[in-house]
Amino acid sequence: MAFEERTLTCSDCGASFAFTIEEQEMFKTKGYTNDPKRCPACRQARKARQATNTGDRYSNFSNRSFSSARREMFPAKCAECGKDTQVPFQPRGDRPVYCSDGYHKVKPAR
Repeated sequence: MAFEERTLTCSDCGASFAFTIEEQEMFKTKGYTNDPKRCPACRQARKARQATNTGDRYSNFSNRSFSSARREMFPAKCAECGKDTQVPFQPRGDRPVYCSDGYHKVKPAR
């Protein structure tokens, strides 16, 4: 596949930037399927912000489950015992939802 240098527009600053043949080849070897959204300067600035922002979801390999943000909870009725419970996802109705006790009854032991 022959690559040609292309001009893209940065989604952050709106500047035009070149997506060089070398960059396209590198993207292909890494398995990337999308073109870059940001110019090199905005990419570098974003990486620098992420490295310095404590609590940022990308820094320090933080896990979302340990963040201080509260998760939205949804009311549900346990399919095992019928008890009212709350779950961190919107029940769809096509699959059973369990409270923690009901889940432990249904879940096979490891």
